[in-house]
Amino acid sequence: MGRRASTLSGGGGLPDGEGWLTVRKVWVGATVAVGSALAVVMLLLVGVYVVAGNLVNGVGGGAAKTLAKGSVPAAYQQLVSRWGNLCPAINPALLAAQLYQESGFNPRAQSHAAAQGIAQFIPGTWAAHGIDGDGDGDRDVWDPADAIPSAATYDCTLASYVKDVGGDLTENMLASYNAGAYAVIKYGGVPPYKETQNYVKRIRALEESFAAPVGRVDPSRQAAGAIAFAQKKLGTPYLWGGNGTADQGGRFDCSGLTKAAYESVGITLPRVANDQYNAGPHPDRDELLPGDLVFFSDDLTDSRAIRHVGIYVGGGYMIDAPRTGAVIRFDPIDTPDYFGATRVTEDGAKALPTTV
Repeated sequence: MGRRASTLSGGGGLPDGEGWLTVRKVWVGATVAVGSALAVVMLLLVGVYVVAGNLVNGVGGGAAKTLAKGSVPAAYQQLVSRWGNLCPAINPALLAAQLYQESGFNPRAQSHAAAQGIAQFIPGTWAAHGIDGDGDGDRDVWDPADAIPSAATYDCTLASYVKDVGGDLTENMLASYNAGAYAVIKYGGVPPYKETQNYVKRIRALEESFAAPVGRVDPSRQAAGAIAFAQKKLGTPYLWGGNGTADQGGRFDCSGLTKAAYESVGITLPRVANDQYNAGPHPDRDELLPGDLVFFSDDLTDSRAIRHVGIYVGGGYMIDAPRTGAVIRFDPIDTPDYFGATRVTEDGAKALPTTV
């Protein structure tokens, strides 16, 4: 289930609109009502898998990173885009990844260690590095217009401390954020601390989920297995908050199904759909491959408002658990509330915070 009051279960915490083939035999078990459509989808699925095999060595990298569509709440997008370009060590996607990792974009977040606000500054660090980002005459850790610029300037300050250290400047900056600049200077790069190394890896992986793709996105190796799991659940009645457990009669809601499907192939996703969106990069609609997660929202500018998710199977269809009273089934994805897609990666999923 969700970890915030607004996302207690299901796709984005809303009670309805929740949701969630292998190219082998199980197509035969689908319901008669969708039989003719399945034949078309099956042919398309096979074709798309052939395309997927040709994309493994797709073009990537090299261009300046900009934010993926809706990956940052609209209220903060301009701030993140502007301040994310403050110095060469950061970019908007990296800054967004830090904010998501620290607070889930919650400007009222407060940790047990007294870290405060959207950027989770502790009082001592805020006193030394907080700035008046909006020029209104105060420095308010609870105001994103101050906290986001402060996070960017603090990152750049740390980068200036380690600019003469060998290796990747951004990774050395992130390591400094976690372990202190002295440790980075002492070890000549990211220090051999497991916590610090994991922190750097998490942020760099999350960075890819906030960045608009600049080339083709490699297909997930686990996609076929996740689809196979979901296909076996066709016809199962929907249950709000359902995780597929025995006491729930094996029923799911949308994000419960996608979580279980990817868990069956060794990838652990968060419980709610608006967090699952950050489990990897975001292919465009015309680049979708089977296994991609597809998302739906009433606010197409804000991934935090996502309320529904399914698993794409090809041919413009997904497997999903739509709503109370319905069963897991095939549904078209080309609807007005289509938000976007995520190609799940192991690194992306592992990078996602379990609490904020």
